Amino acid sequence: MWLAAKLSEPLRLRRGFSFLAGLIFILLMTYGISLSAETGEHIKVIRIEESINPGTAAFLARGTQQAVEDEAVLLVVQLDTPGGLVSSMRTMVKTIMNAPLPVVVYVSPSGAQAASAGVFVVMAADVAAMAPGTNIGAAHPVVAGGKEMDETMDTKMVNDLVAFIKSIASKRGRNADWAEEAVRKSVSITAEEALRLKVVDLVAQDMDDLLLQLEGWPVQTKEGEKKLSLKGLSTEGVEENLRDKILKTISNPNIAYLLMLIGLAGLYFELSHPGAIFPGVIGGISLILAFYAFQTLSVNYAGVLLILLGAILFLLEIKVTSYGLLSIGGVICLTLGSIMLFNTGTTGLRVSWSVLIPAVLVISGFFMAVAFLAIRAHMAKPRTGYQGLIGEVAVAKESLAPEGK
Repeated sequence: MWLAAKLSEPLRLRRGFSFLAGLIFILLMTYGISLSAETGEHIKVIRIEESINPGTAAFLARGTQQAVEDEAVLLVVQLDTPGGLVSSMRTMVKTIMNAPLPVVVYVSPSGAQAASAGVFVVMAADVAAMAPGTNIGAAHPVVAGGKEMDETMDTKMVNDLVAFIKSIASKRGRNADWAEEAVRKSVSITAEEALRLKVVDLVAQDMDDLLLQLEGWPVQTKEGEKKLSLKGLSTEGVEENLRDKILKTISNPNIAYLLMLIGLAGLYFELSHPGAIFPGVIGGISLILAFYAFQTLSVNYAGVLLILLGAILFLLEIKVTSYGLLSIGGVICLTLGSIMLFNTGTTGLRVSWSVLIPAVLVISGFFMAVAFLAIRAHMAKPRTGYQGLIGEVAVAKESLAPEGK
């Protein structure tokens, strides 16, 4: 029995190794099958339907890299944007113009636009397309903060962007004169006018019509000119990962603004009621996220300082008897700072009135309510300790001669 057991041990080991090797082989085969499903000839589609900001620029860069790694033959950027930041726009233009595969920018669906910075993105594409009922143009630069640029600064910025867009249009063989007018005079045109003026290459009803028209279309690649062959190819969308979603979310001016107000409210509550801890932690995290977002957005820091001054005035209301004057000053500072914070000419890069007005009312009410509670707590009669006994009626349990209960 002992000998049989000894002889069976190597057999069990061999069987165990065989099972493990088979399992590894199956896993490798499964990985290979899934990898082959992800790679091979297909068309990648990226949808950008918001303002141009660091989040969208990072999303486009990652999507382009993914298209290259998955061996896609074409990248289609479905665009609908009111414009955005010049720095992010330049990043997107560089991504498109240096992509190893052909890139099509398609302004769609009907009702979409490629305004302001979006014009540059369309011009940079290997093939520029628009859906009926869309428009492109109005690319004159607007300074952040609601301030008027002096003539010298305006001229410098406009001339720089004109040179940039003309170089892009010339390289792609598009109408450089119209591109200059879009920047200098903020002209805007429909899809049909853009096709007639050679601003875009084609007008397509939908994605199927676009791919049908692109069949056999000549594009320039690093290996030279080649014609697109798209028949029978499937389309795969590029999904946003968690990092893309977080970056795009906090780069939204409305979200950044609310994060700052939440942060100030949390810290204000912690300072007025020490020991609460949770509001202070939430407030600190929210403020850090808000100021990170401000680094990616063009903000007017006078607006930021006014909002901070408003929070300080609310805090002083607890310590100084002002009969409400400090709170009134805090409300005024908070309102003016909120209006000035992202007051740009681009709709997608400023705080919406539907967010600003309720936020100012709620936060002002919160600050004043906390201040009222803190003042009432300071003025209330002590209820514990020796001070809490002063003025109370006591019953003598024994003779007080001179001490007793």
